[in-house]
Amino acid sequence: MIKYEKFTLKNGLRCIVHHDTSTPMVAMNVIYDVGARDENPAQTGFAHLFEHLMFGGSINIPDYDEPLQMAGGENNAYTTNDITNYYIQLPAKNIETAFWLESDRMLSLAFSEKSLEVQRKVVCEEFKEHYINKPYGDTWKYLRELCYTQHPYQWMTIGKELAHIENAQLQDVKNFFFKHYRPVNAVLCVAGNITTAEVKAYAEKWFEPIESGEPYVRNIAKEPMQTAPRMQIIEKDVPVSVIFKAYHIANRLDKKYYAADVITEIFSGGQSSRLHQKLVKEQAIFSQIDCYHTGSVENGLLVIEGKILPFVKPEDADKAIQVEIGLLKNNKISELELEKVKNKIESMIAFEDLSLLSRANNLAFYELLGDAEMMNQELGNYQAVSVDDVIACANEVFSDENTNTLYYLAKNNTQA
Repeated sequence: MIKYEKFTLKNGLRCIVHHDTSTPMVAMNVIYDVGARDENPAQTGFAHLFEHLMFGGSINIPDYDEPLQMAGGENNAYTTNDITNYYIQLPAKNIETAFWLESDRMLSLAFSEKSLEVQRKVVCEEFKEHYINKPYGDTWKYLRELCYTQHPYQWMTIGKELAHIENAQLQDVKNFFFKHYRPVNAVLCVAGNITTAEVKAYAEKWFEPIESGEPYVRNIAKEPMQTAPRMQIIEKDVPVSVIFKAYHIANRLDKKYYAADVITEIFSGGQSSRLHQKLVKEQAIFSQIDCYHTGSVENGLLVIEGKILPFVKPEDADKAIQVEIGLLKNNKISELELEKVKNKIESMIAFEDLSLLSRANNLAFYELLGDAEMMNQELGNYQAVSVDDVIACANEVFSDENTNTLYYLAKNNTQA
């Protein structure tokens, strides 16, 4: 059980404090309710661009990293299709440095053509290196566009196309910032050797003077239910052929989400998992096969991804996957197998909670989802999943009409 206290500043910033006297450190997490799903379809990649711009200097602090390093701290950030997250870890005695830094870039970035140009070049190079020139780098471009026809999950966090970042204008960037990166659309979590009274005093001093901003009301296109299987075959200059099978699953707040997550562990949770045992070790169809889900806040995807061995036809590899899916759909799971998966999930949750930074991150994320207390309910949600739940979920998720198949084939391959 993770204990915490909450309060809200006058400007709407939600604050969470997790007191832990076992460490001399403090972790600060600031999460903004904005991700790639909130972008204009003609201006994608902005949320990720801001992850870079937020380190390019704020209105009163030209260099973010130097004062933090002098205070013995380290920091990083990440952007997803759902959220943007910034985090700091530093000695508790220097915690005010973190409040000073984070509040100033929430107040306003140091918007300039020069800063935008620098970060635009960085992001463009990242786009080229990881998504254009890298083998399989464009996989999720194809997968997302195959699976989503309306919802903005149809583009990657980096953006739909390079031109959107190349053409980003300063005024567009400013508008995006002042729409989304406001106290009323954020959650601050401080975890470590610090009291609620101290956090409240620092928060009121550094964050409360910032203008609240308008609450962001999300109004994005809903993805219609898929009614027929979809398939795409592409050929690229890659080392081996890979098959991807993607299926729509329930959103993050639906109880069915937990059954879908359990299925990924049944299929791909280590060397003893079903897909590895059957399709890698016994049948030698794949050199590697994984099953995972996107963890999206809204309806995400469960994906089976397999690297096909030479001389195996993609169609045969596909059929082998479907055989394993069929076994699960037809009641082929025992209470013992389910219990093993639940035990593993429990261990993973416990291990993650050992990290101070993870606790701060998760408390902020669950608060953004609706209530930080959900963090303490996660294990119970997994433990409540029954054999019947798994089978029902498998039959719903792995239906023919919910299937999206991508064959990412190696050019001039030696496969039969």
